[in-house]
Amino acid sequence: MTSSVLLPDIPASAAITVPPDIFTRRESNVRSYCRSFPAVFAKSRGATMWDEAGRAYIDFFAGAGTVNYGHNEPRLVQAVIEYLSGDGIVHSLDLHTVAKRTFLEEFERTVLEPRGMAHRVQCPGPTGTNAVEAALKLARKVTGRRTVVAFSNGYHGMTLGALAVTANPLARAGAGVPLPHVRVAPYEGNQGVATTEALDALSQQLLLADQQDGGVAAIILECIQGEGGVNAASTEWLQGVAARAQAHGALLIVDDIQAGCGRSGTFFSFEPAGIDPDIILLSKAIGGVGMPMALVLHRPEHDCWQPGEHNGTFRGFNLAFVAATAALRHFWRDDVLARSVARHGAIVTDALAEMVRAHPACALSTRGRGLMQGLRCEDPALAARIGRAAWDRGLVIERSGREDEVVKLMPPLVIRDDELGRGLEILAEALHAATH
Repeated sequence: MTSSVLLPDIPASAAITVPPDIFTRRESNVRSYCRSFPAVFAKSRGATMWDEAGRAYIDFFAGAGTVNYGHNEPRLVQAVIEYLSGDGIVHSLDLHTVAKRTFLEEFERTVLEPRGMAHRVQCPGPTGTNAVEAALKLARKVTGRRTVVAFSNGYHGMTLGALAVTANPLARAGAGVPLPHVRVAPYEGNQGVATTEALDALSQQLLLADQQDGGVAAIILECIQGEGGVNAASTEWLQGVAARAQAHGALLIVDDIQAGCGRSGTFFSFEPAGIDPDIILLSKAIGGVGMPMALVLHRPEHDCWQPGEHNGTFRGFNLAFVAATAALRHFWRDDVLARSVARHGAIVTDALAEMVRAHPACALSTRGRGLMQGLRCEDPALAARIGRAAWDRGLVIERSGREDEVVKLMPPLVIRDDELGRGLEILAEALHAATH
């Protein structure tokens, strides 16, 4: 899947002041990504972003997985423009609209029916954490239980319910209140925990919850932990978790907010494992071109909501429905994108393996799959140096993990071969610079 990228029309006289006074003067200290990527971005297309001075950057960040189909993909943008030009409804609460109907029909035809999925589609608020909150609330309502099992290094959002099942200590500390009714089990591979050990520990947590908490409402997991360090679970472990959830009467929630919509190589990240979650969470890339949108997919037998019981003003943004429908039509009615992700994923895997071989003294290792992969550094300071050196050379790339020790590669799924190759070259150059 490729698209032509043209340098946008940016005035040659455009200048940048870093840091920009208005941002430092008026914007909250809570801002974070702009500290790692100190530029004022003006335009973007495909896998390239330009700052207001006209400098180009290859994007290996993709809006934390939001821009799977590239920045400003022309066909998706055109669909939104045509909808607005025709006076289409923009805001509608949860009213029936043509845009929503068209999306649901396309989602059913392209995603659900080919996979034999009967899941209902719920539109919570427009962000990933909204989807997590709705899922946890629903699981507790369905089962009549309170406790949820989450995993080490997991990340599910910043609102209180989602934060309770998130492992990041800094994020949790920001809550300012206790975050109860959650038990944490080790994720496969975290701190060297093997598959059998991780499943045994999960079984122990489930048993304790049955004895002390009256049972477990849900187990929530990411098949590939994005913010937690690009840890990809094995088929054996995922199947083991699913079996234990069923045995204990707990709902299995798969958070596919970052790893879904093709990021791992299949539309859902859990497909290769053959598991069948009770609840699936989507956000980020489901909005097509970065439109805010989230979905909670749940089995029909779990759809026990009363009308209006879980409410919100932005439960379905019509522009996001339009963009999402266009994305499904253009990228998921055949397997061209999936095959492209597999091919590009293999290129990334080989490139990262070569970097590990070229720097044996650095104790590097690789992780992830598809176009969600990472280079883990034993020393988090090395990862920070790599990130800075990559930025200086025109590559936008994030770090993740408990100590930001993993350099995380998440380019748009539609990245061109030459852009991917150049981005990997820059990363190799940055690694060399950071170690010399």
